[in-house]
Amino acid sequence: MSSAQGTSAEEGTLITLCYEANDSCYRTLHPFGIQVAMYLACALGMLITVLGNLLVVVIIFHFKALHTPTNLLLLSLALADLLLGVTVLPFSTIRSVEGCWYFGDDFCMLHTFLDTLFCLTSIFHLCFISIDRHCAICDPLLYPIKFTIRVAYIYIGVGWAVPMAYTSVFLYPKVIAEGQGHFLRDVLCLGSCQPLFNKIWGWLNFPVFFFPCLVMIVLYIKIFAVANKQARLINNTCRSIRSQPPIGASKSERKAAKTLGIAVGVYLLCWLPFTIDTMVNSILDFITPPVLFNILVWFAYFNSACNPLIYVFSYRWFRKAVKLVITHGIFCSRTSTVDLYQE
Repeated sequence: MSSAQGTSAEEGTLITLCYEANDSCYRTLHPFGIQVAMYLACALGMLITVLGNLLVVVIIFHFKALHTPTNLLLLSLALADLLLGVTVLPFSTIRSVEGCWYFGDDFCMLHTFLDTLFCLTSIFHLCFISIDRHCAICDPLLYPIKFTIRVAYIYIGVGWAVPMAYTSVFLYPKVIAEGQGHFLRDVLCLGSCQPLFNKIWGWLNFPVFFFPCLVMIVLYIKIFAVANKQARLINNTCRSIRSQPPIGASKSERKAAKTLGIAVGVYLLCWLPFTIDTMVNSILDFITPPVLFNILVWFAYFNSACNPLIYVFSYRWFRKAVKLVITHGIFCSRTSTVDLYQE
């Protein structure tokens, strides 16, 4: 057993086995200080994800003024990110730091299913929110008619149903595994939560993750162009009547364009490296080192922690809601009817 475990002095790490079995995966033991730092970093990311999105869910539920189609999308987005932080990230933290999966094969499949489901749901909601903002700014007169509560519920339903169907098809059916065996690669060692990888999945994964981003980029460009055009028209009109141009006249349009631009940038930063790596791995027979792969995975997770900061925390109504919750609590019925949009 000692020869199987072996020791390695390379870069101060000790190589052992995840389980006392011949088919066990190798476990890399980091120095104590590095291991603690890794746990703290993962715990901090998990805490920000859970608390930030929980705050969004509580506030939108509590304040009646926030029960709008747009905020329903924000609520559903926050719920997906919250569930990711509660059900997926704790186990991903242990797997990333310890280098082993200790929770069994069945729970591994469930963990992978929930991981993919919540991440894809979050991405679809980001895409739908950009569509909503595009309609609100580019077609403001028809927006209240086009984007109703019913339409928001349809978007939410699609945003959950499509990721669930996609994830189920590529993780669970045995027909795919049996019918396309030459595309599959089994991870044989015990202690690695990596179900059958379909090499086709790497290619299908890229458009599924990248297409929503492409939609957001196109819509951002259109929103930015419309906002600038509106600002020029307002300024020209004000000059024609010899009055001072109101600098804040198109503030809401510019704010929406800026917010969506930040969202697209953060989305690309978080998801594009992981998506490209998945496609490259499907071509080159999974060459990414586990440490690098874990870093890319946590970059993708980080997007769920950023979502409440980007879409909600920057709004004045949210800051006002947080202040009311802190000072009066969420059980004060009097605060639920406050008009948060009033200056």
